[in-house]
This record gives sequence, C-alpha cells and structure tokens, in this order.
Amino acid sequence: MSRSYIVLSTLMGLIVLFSNYLVQFPVNYYGLSEILTYGAFSYPIAFLITDLANRSFGKFAARKIVYFGFLLGIGFTIIFSTDFADFISIRIAIGSGVAFICAQLLDVQIFDNLRKEKWFIAPLTSSLIGSTIDTFLFFSISFYGTPVPWFTLALGDLAVKILVALIMLIPFRLLLKTFKPV
Repeated sequence: MSRSYIVLSTLMGLIVLFSNYLVQFPVNYYGLSEILTYGAFSYPIAFLITDLANRSFGKFAARKIVYFGFLLGIGFTIIFSTDFADFISIRIAIGSGVAFICAQLLDVQIFDNLRKEKWFIAPLTSSLIGSTIDTFLFFSISFYGTPVPWFTLALGDLAVKILVALIMLIPFRLLLKTFKPV
C-alpha cells in the first residue's frame, strides 16, 4: 500500500469518528438548535477524501479506502462514542454505518461515471447526491420515532453539507496537482 492510500484511509476513519461524535451536539446559536448539528461541518470532508482517492487511484482503490474508513470509523465510534446504555447512541452508530457505506459507495460510482467531464462536475455531483442520501439515511435511522426533530435537523445538515461541498472544490482542485489522475 502506498503512503497516500494509508493516509487517506486513516483520515476517512477519523472523519467518521469525529462527525459521529459532533452530530450529537446541536448548534445552539441563532436559533439553529432545531435544524443543525456540528457534524454537518466535518462530514463532507469524507467526500473530498473519496473523490481524491477516486481521481488518484481509481474507483477500486477508492472503494477499498471507503471500506477501510468504514471499518476504522465504525470501530472508533463503537469504542469511543457509543454509550450502550443509551439506545440513541446505538442508533447513531448503526445509522452512521449504513448511511456512510451507501453514500460513499454511491459517490465512488457517480464520480467514476463522470470523471471525464470538466474537473468540478464529478466531485460536485457525486458529493451532492452522496450527501443527500447520507443525510436522510443517517437521520431517519438514528432519530426517527424519537423526540429529536430529525427531519428539520436533516434539512439543516444537508444545507450545510451542500455549502461545504462547494467549498471543498477549492482543496480538491489544489490537491489535484499533488495527485496524478488515473
């Protein structure tokens, strides 16, 4: 395995752990506590990692990074941020795993299908679709049927993820010079 591959895989796992922890905390400023959690700000970086891996190493390597990141992230989540006495905490771990694997593998495939388009089409389209799938799977699995206002939190989360996906085009473009596309 190359050093870049290991770094991207490890970063993926850490982003999942960090985001799973932060999603438990609503943004308590400007009346946003019902529509936004801090996890929305960190999670879109996972799509940047996947897209860089896909551009640099191809879709098969990107899938391996997703699987490795999934195992590492879920392992970290279970060890460090799952309170097994709290049903919501367990649902967050399950929701995170299901949403992550579905959204990231979809991202890899969409990116690969669009890789020959202009440089920004593949990462933007795959991130937007992946973020939408991830958001609604995660919030519905984690919080449906609880007092948590999951639908409004999902909409707020998605809005931030879309904004961050647009911002992530900047580091993606800059990092393209570091990695050679396949």
